[in-house]
Amino acid sequence: MIVAPSGAGKSSLVQALLQSDASVKLSLSTTTRAPRIGEVNGQDYRFVTEADFLQQRTNLDFLEWAEVHGHFYGTSRSWLEAQMRAGSDVILEIDWQGAQQIRQLIPSAQWIFIFPPSFEALEARLRKRGKDDEQTIERRLAAAHLELQHAAEADYIVINDSFEQALADLSSILAATRLRSAAVMSHNPALLRRLGV
Repeated sequence: MIVAPSGAGKSSLVQALLQSDASVKLSLSTTTRAPRIGEVNGQDYRFVTEADFLQQRTNLDFLEWAEVHGHFYGTSRSWLEAQMRAGSDVILEIDWQGAQQIRQLIPSAQWIFIFPPSFEALEARLRKRGKDDEQTIERRLAAAHLELQHAAEADYIVINDSFEQALADLSSILAATRLRSAAVMSHNPALLRRLGV
């Protein structure tokens, strides 16, 4: 689970990690917000109406869901459970509320929090990307203060001051997670039988 305030560079880091490791899969969130320029339904998000989202929520189709900046976001329960059964590494780009929900359901899920180097850098990044109006930028900055209060709940914190170093840190966390005893044992049953474990 990768969590960060808007503008911290979470999406850019995740895309770079996905390009460097083809075995990692990204969970696509379902959202009620409108697509931004260049975003593609089914590739960046699953875009739905609020009525559709609420019906899916009623049907318990989401493993977790949250309302963020006035829009709903959710993670598909069936898709994620299928990936877990297949032993796939999956990245969830979610907010702290979703991470808390996932942690309750899947205690072994690793939570990574991306920090910006400063609030000034965060504001500069939000303005530079040119996707939000002034009111939205101010709302995102205010939300960042609250979001950062939940960083201590994460397993790891990556500071995105240098993009290359932050990407290297994420890659290291992924490598370490793959070497956890439960992961190694579940992916190597034949070896365990040969070793009598």
